[in-house]
Amino acid sequence: MNRTVGRRDFIKSAAAGSVSLGLAFEPSALLQVNVPEGKHIGIIGLDTSHSVAFTKALNAEVPDAAFRDFKVTAAYPKGSNDIKSSVDRIPGYTEDVKKLGVEIVGSIDELIEKVDFVMLETNDGRLHLEQAIPVMKAGKRMFIDKPVAASLIDTLAIFNASSYYNAPVFSSSSLRYITGIKELSDGSSGRILGADAYSPATLEKTHPDLFWYGVHGVEILFTAMGTGCKTVSRAHTAGFDKVTGIWSDGRIGTFRGIRNGKSDYGATVFSEKGITVLGKYSGYNPLLLKIVEFFESGIVPVKPEETTEIFTFMAAAEESKLNGGIPVDMGKTLEKAKKKAEKIRFI
Repeated sequence: MNRTVGRRDFIKSAAAGSVSLGLAFEPSALLQVNVPEGKHIGIIGLDTSHSVAFTKALNAEVPDAAFRDFKVTAAYPKGSNDIKSSVDRIPGYTEDVKKLGVEIVGSIDELIEKVDFVMLETNDGRLHLEQAIPVMKAGKRMFIDKPVAASLIDTLAIFNASSYYNAPVFSSSSLRYITGIKELSDGSSGRILGADAYSPATLEKTHPDLFWYGVHGVEILFTAMGTGCKTVSRAHTAGFDKVTGIWSDGRIGTFRGIRNGKSDYGATVFSEKGITVLGKYSGYNPLLLKIVEFFESGIVPVKPEETTEIFTFMAAAEESKLNGGIPVDMGKTLEKAKKKAEKIRFI
């Protein structure tokens, strides 16, 4: 059966969401923010701390000059319908961004009319395709926060729509810019031969396991290793995951997901001339700088092909878990998802 994602369905869900949350989405701003023409950013989804963190950085009284005068000027608060940890945050985060001069609007269509660029921040990846379609139809450049979507199929559909509407999008975890990763890219350590990455891997029943939070550590792994992973196998217990990828050139990369004991972000990277330990987490600003550069130039800092491979890796890891940890062919996982994604109508 073909699946259609359209503006009419989106408007219905948006209206329903505003009623169920009991929020009055009336234009409001407690602080005047002066914004140069063409620098207005809109946020979709105030159910994540990322929305507040990005707004605080961009709308600060004395912001970092690297942010090039971009400001968050409008936000549509609606996020998840049923993930309680997300739903409960919306009223508080709405008040937080209002205090930073952000106008609260009642629909994505209204948001699009008021801004030049969009950050899709909704914590619930299941909504991303539906919420992204009107933005891409309007030709707005868009950053989609992790996860791109709650399935590989929807991830592919988003990039298909981006290509169709010629509206560039990119997605990334802030952990792509973890301390030490930049130094590896200059080639001084020689060719990277392998990496063992780790991060928290909290589970959320509405998302495939690694899509919800393990994506951070998987992004570290791929930032170090690059693309080219061919097979994936996964060991899973209540407290931990260990996912092993074998690349086409024989290199091995692993991701350790942590749900028990001390948790942190990082990786050990093995190269021809040394062993490098990555960390600590360097905050949101390195990612935010890439976002505003993308808004200004239209050049994506992370190619869709790499993001697609990251999500194929996680989807294959889910398959491996469900099949007792056997190795899963990434190519077959991707092809199955592509066939389903091609049936999604977004025109």
